[in-house]
Amino acid sequence: MSEIIYLDNNATTAVAPEVLDAMAPYFREAYGNPSSMHNFGGQLAHQVQSAREQVAKLFHAQDTEILFTSCGTESDNSAIRGVLEAYPEKRHIITTRVEHPAVLSLCAHLEHRGYRVTYLPVDSRGRLDPDQLRQAIQPDTAIVSVMYANNETGTVFPIEKIAEIVKERGVVFHCDAVQAPGKLSLDMQRIPADLVSISGHKLHGPKGVGVLYIRRGTRFVPFIIGGHQERGRRGGTENVAGIVGLGKACELARKHENEEKRKISELRDHLEQELVKKIPEVHINGDVEHRLVSTSNISFSYIEGEAILLKLSEQGICASSGSACTSGSLEPSHVLRAMGVPFTLIHGSIRFSFSRYNTQAEVDRVIKILPPIIEELRAMSPFWANRPGK
Repeated sequence: MSEIIYLDNNATTAVAPEVLDAMAPYFREAYGNPSSMHNFGGQLAHQVQSAREQVAKLFHAQDTEILFTSCGTESDNSAIRGVLEAYPEKRHIITTRVEHPAVLSLCAHLEHRGYRVTYLPVDSRGRLDPDQLRQAIQPDTAIVSVMYANNETGTVFPIEKIAEIVKERGVVFHCDAVQAPGKLSLDMQRIPADLVSISGHKLHGPKGVGVLYIRRGTRFVPFIIGGHQERGRRGGTENVAGIVGLGKACELARKHENEEKRKISELRDHLEQELVKKIPEVHINGDVEHRLVSTSNISFSYIEGEAILLKLSEQGICASSGSACTSGSLEPSHVLRAMGVPFTLIHGSIRFSFSRYNTQAEVDRVIKILPPIIEELRAMSPFWANRPGK
């Protein structure tokens, strides 16, 4: 196989070498339990606290507002369930049709438990209308959960305005910001969100660790009940190596943010411009003016995205057709369906997502390899042969 070209960074990222180095001692010599009374284990509590402070700086928050979890999915579940338990009299939830399955699947589950859920629509660019949100809030709305940026299209929601609308009505606001670190501001002094989720493996940290930011004063009932860890808000022995790694990853995200935005936006734009020139009937999905610099969602009409991915994979190129959490599904993307993307385009959509480790040479190789793949697949497609206006 050719050398791997990894353009699926919205699914997961490579662990940064600095992160791996920071974690290594906690798998070898410093393997104690930070809750232990003896110094060998107890000293690790200081390392957990240092990591908590590193994460807090990313959020411009207090360290006491940072709760460590196992992943973004747990953070999302903890936020929504924790608020619902804190307000048992409130039975209404608001979210959007384009959320990650960590939110949508939970909301579907809660509907079976008697909760009412309003799923806000988006337009053809994946944009949310804040006025529709304002109208949807009811007296018994317990929580509004809206993502910061869509993981499939990269469309960025006006999260400050959304949070302000929700807070004006006295409702708790949760934001799934898993795709945001290093690309968008997470300044909680400016964004009045109550709860915010991120995940370590999306920002060159390890898998198996995440964060739930909980603004001071927010009513919240713990999701995982157990020991006294995390100030009693999440039981279970701390994943010290993962927490230390996440702290370092957050530090690096702050350090590289401006450089990363510039570099990867140039790579993304170059890829799109060249593919549009070389391949007919190509459509860029999402809000091209307000999207993550890392994300390009492209539809190639009249062919299947899965076939494109297989051909790319044979050449060592890794991309995706949407969320990694739904990649086993044969159903077309729920995000593109919510946007009203036509049938002839929706099945042929591919997501390329970049990181600071990608290079111009990698992108140029994709530009060279992909057009012949599209031509080959279209030659076998009866839909392409019989397309209107041929």
